[in-house]
Amino acid sequence: MRIIAGIHKNRRLDFKNLNIRPTTNFAKESLFNILNNYFDFEKISALDLFAGSGNISYEFISRGCKKIVAVEKNKKCINFINKIKCKLTLDNLTIYCSDVISYLKKETQSYDVIFLDPPFNYTQNQYDEIIRIIINNKLLNENTMIIIEHGKFINFDSHPLYLKTKKYGRVHFSFLKNEK
Repeated sequence: MRIIAGIHKNRRLDFKNLNIRPTTNFAKESLFNILNNYFDFEKISALDLFAGSGNISYEFISRGCKKIVAVEKNKKCINFINKIKCKLTLDNLTIYCSDVISYLKKETQSYDVIFLDPPFNYTQNQYDEIIRIIINNKLLNENTMIIIEHGKFINFDSHPLYLKTKKYGRVHFSFLKNEK
């Protein structure tokens, strides 16, 4: 895995022992090219749910994101993210070791970008529950974008906040946008 752009551009991070499925560099680069059209990274806060190796969080930070919160329940992944946080001096990264649903039910802060990448065996109902909690707990700012990484059998076309879906190989990103 490598950081695509920003102050840590081309930094390679080895996460072989984590037993996870990270977002590919190709898909990540495409995702951030889209986000560049919507956000000034230096002015936003982001929430990275199911953070895994922290791959997405590092990309946000490298591009100047003012605050990022990473939520992951796997202690091995949490230790890895903490190690990278210290190594790269990522002071604007906050890490929580928690189940995502439990975390969201307690969270009170709103975010500009919420990225979620649950395991690919998640059902449509599980995705919908997470989105419902995010909306009901008012974690959305005026123009928050929720980005969901998912497999081909998950669909958000009928959601009232649905913006678009992009496909990169086997990776699908669906974008929901809170436009007020």
